Amino acid sequence: MTVSLADIREAAAAIRHAIIETPTVAAPALSERFDATVFLKLENMQQTGSFKERGALNRLLALDADARRAGVAAASAGNHAQGLAGMAARLGIPATIVMPVATPFVKLRRTQALGATVVPHGDSLSESEDHAGHLAARHGFTIVRPYDDDRIIAGQGTVALEMLAAVPDLDMLVVPIGGGGLIAGCAIAAKALKPEIEIVGVQAAQYPSMHHAIRGLAAPKGAPTLAEGIAVKRPGARTRPIVEALVDDILLADEALIEQAVQMLLDSTKVMAEGAGAAPLAALLADPPRFRGRRVGLVVSGGNIDARLLASILMRGLVREGRLVRLRVELRDEPGSLAAITQRIGQLGGNLVEVIHQRWFHDVPVRMTEVDLMIETRDASHMRTIMAALAAAGTPARVLAGTARENEG
Repeated sequence: MTVSLADIREAAAAIRHAIIETPTVAAPALSERFDATVFLKLENMQQTGSFKERGALNRLLALDADARRAGVAAASAGNHAQGLAGMAARLGIPATIVMPVATPFVKLRRTQALGATVVPHGDSLSESEDHAGHLAARHGFTIVRPYDDDRIIAGQGTVALEMLAAVPDLDMLVVPIGGGGLIAGCAIAAKALKPEIEIVGVQAAQYPSMHHAIRGLAAPKGAPTLAEGIAVKRPGARTRPIVEALVDDILLADEALIEQAVQMLLDSTKVMAEGAGAAPLAALLADPPRFRGRRVGLVVSGGNIDARLLASILMRGLVREGRLVRLRVELRDEPGSLAAITQRIGQLGGNLVEVIHQRWFHDVPVRMTEVDLMIETRDASHMRTIMAALAAAGTPARVLAGTARENEG
C-alpha cells in the first residue's frame, strides 16, 4: 500500500493552516430514528463546500517552484474544480479547469470566482480529461487528478483522523464512494488507528463502479443521479486495491433513498448536503438493522446543491410525508358548494394552497363538477382525518399525489 498513516498525519500537519477542521457532531434525531448513536462529519462546512480542498492542497504543496510557476490543470464539473481552484489561488498557483460544455453555469461561475481559468470543452468528463491532458502537454501544467494520486488520498484521509480524534469509540465509518479517494484515505487512517472499526462505503445505485469492479461485475453505463459528486464510471487504479483491502462492505443507495436522505438531514439536523454528501444516511435508510445499536460516523462530504433542486426535494418530501396533498372531490355545480368544502377543510386545520375548479374537462355529470384541492396538513394522520370528515359530509375525496397515496392507508 503506497499511502500510510504517517503520510496522512504529514498531510494533516501540512494543510492545517488552510483547511477548516470541521466538527464531528452528534445527531440525536437520527440516533433516535435508527436506534443507533449517529455522528456527522460536516465537510460541507469547508470554504468551497466539500472535502476536496484537503487533497488538493496536499497535492499542491508538493509542487516545486517551477511547477508552481507553470500552473496546474484538471478536468472537473464539480467539487474538485472548486477545491483545486480555491487552494491554487491561496498559493498563487495558476489553475486551469476544463469543464464539459453542459456544466451548469453556476458551477462554472463559482470556479472562475475562485481564480481559475475555466475552459469549456467536450460533451463528457472523459473528453474534458483528454483536453486537460493536451493543455498540460502544451503549456507544462501539472495535472491534479481528483482521486487517483497518493497525495490526494493522504489529504482526504485527514477526515478520518479528525473524526476519530473527536469520537474515538466509533464502531463504524460510512463514507461515500466515487473514484475512491475519500474512502481510501479514511480507511487507511481509521484501520491503522482502530483495526476493529468497520468501514462501509456507499455508492449511488446508478453508478456502482467500485462495487461492481470489486465483485467482478460488468461496469454499468450509468444514469442520471442526484448524487452527481460520486457519479464515476471507473474507480481509481490506486484507490481500488485500497478499498478491496480495507473496506468491509459497499452498499448501494437508490435515488429515492438519496433524495429522502437530503431532506432528512435538513429537516432533522439542519444540515444541508448534496446528494453525494447524503449518501451515507441513505445507506442507513436502506438497511437500518445493520446499524442498530452501533456508534456510527457519517461523512457528509459536501453541501454544494443547487437551490432549485433542493427546493424540489423539500416539496416532494412534504408530499411523501402526507404534509402536502392533492385531493379531488366531486361537487354539485351550484352556488356555495365550493365555499362549504373549503370552509370545512379550514375548520379541520387544513391550509388550502391551491384550487383548480373545472366544469368542462372531466367525465362527470353535467350538474356536477370536479375540484382539485392542494392542502397543507400536519402529517399523514391529519390528512386521513380530513378525508374521513369530507366523506362523512357526503363529499368523498381521493388522493391524486402519488407518494402521498402511500400514507393514506
